Amino acid sequence: MTKPDVLVIGGGISGASFAYHAARSGRKVVVIDKAAAVGGCLTSSHSPAGYWYELGGHTCYNSYGAFIEILEGCGLLDKLQPRGKSVLRFLRGDELIAGKNLWLLIKLFSKFELLRALPRWFGNKSQAGQTVRSYYSRFVGPKNYDRVLGPMLSAVPSQDAHDFPADMLFKKRERRQDVMRSFTLPGGLGTAVAAALGQPGIEVLSGRRATSLGKGTGDFAVTLEDGTVLEAPVVALAVPPSVAVALAGEVTPAVAHSARDILEAEITSFGFAVRKDKVENIPYSTFMIPLDDTFHSVVTRDVVPDDEWRAFTFHFRPGTSEEQRKTRAAQVLGVSEEDMEGMSQRTAILPSPRLGHHELIACIDDSLRGGRLAVTGNWFDGLSIEDCVLRSRAEWQRISDMD
Repeated sequence: MTKPDVLVIGGGISGASFAYHAARSGRKVVVIDKAAAVGGCLTSSHSPAGYWYELGGHTCYNSYGAFIEILEGCGLLDKLQPRGKSVLRFLRGDELIAGKNLWLLIKLFSKFELLRALPRWFGNKSQAGQTVRSYYSRFVGPKNYDRVLGPMLSAVPSQDAHDFPADMLFKKRERRQDVMRSFTLPGGLGTAVAAALGQPGIEVLSGRRATSLGKGTGDFAVTLEDGTVLEAPVVALAVPPSVAVALAGEVTPAVAHSARDILEAEITSFGFAVRKDKVENIPYSTFMIPLDDTFHSVVTRDVVPDDEWRAFTFHFRPGTSEEQRKTRAAQVLGVSEEDMEGMSQRTAILPSPRLGHHELIACIDDSLRGGRLAVTGNWFDGLSIEDCVLRSRAEWQRISDMD
């Protein structure tokens, strides 16, 4: 292996984005990922019949300008596939509640509490200093929030989002009018990570865990689980907060100190394909949100229809076994486990930000300033694909400006 200019630890969309921009600037990049296959939270799985579905992130919009920039650079812009209309449904136990979208939401609300909350629609709407619960319960009432709106909003990050800073959940961005409003890619969004990491100048070491980060002979030194030591003048950590804490402690203790205060949540995504005639009782849906269950949401592939197949991914709360996940998914859909083809699952560690998160990130950025260690991921400005790509691009720009 030629000595790289840049080492990236983490092969998800954040690491792939950093590697992409570094390689486009003429650097030799090595990406290290502990998983057997890269992708991270953009993991697309395939059934034996070749039918793909998403285990992680699933929706992209024409407001994702930084992500679209990478797709364009990889020659994928003319391969975008439109996603069908968005249809939200709710589950009560095994029952799919009749109705969809906004009208179903209103139907499930207590009208009396909604009327009582109406005057607050005309007050101060600032999200600053507000949690998701405190902000949104003002407009629908606390009981409506706990019963209906809270589960729906928690389905967005696939974890209890009640204590998230309200301004991190949804963001308004400028849209590119030359790109379809909502899209995916043939084979799923994992295609984007593979394309970014397939650019000239990037080498990927998958199935290799980085165990420590220190100083080498003037450069950073990354030690792998098998004892291999790689050195480079620039290192990017594209990993969850707890992993950044473990790796950054020796070279930048202040980064580790701040990242230690960022909470995390575990989610296991369990997906599979089903022949269409087995789930005729389930109408076209994009998301199915349980009012109270062992999972946060069910995401379908109905938005990219197929003549023979449908797919469902359940995002489970912590504490369920593989057998419990199979059983619960089969109960909800009214199928047998034998009907569930191409089953796959992935457990991910997601950030769980709280009020004061922006101050922690400001401390991390102050500690990184002037150094050649970059830290990126889905735990800075937000959890969306675009937030990840924007952070990685900004970190590469900071590093490259030092040359």
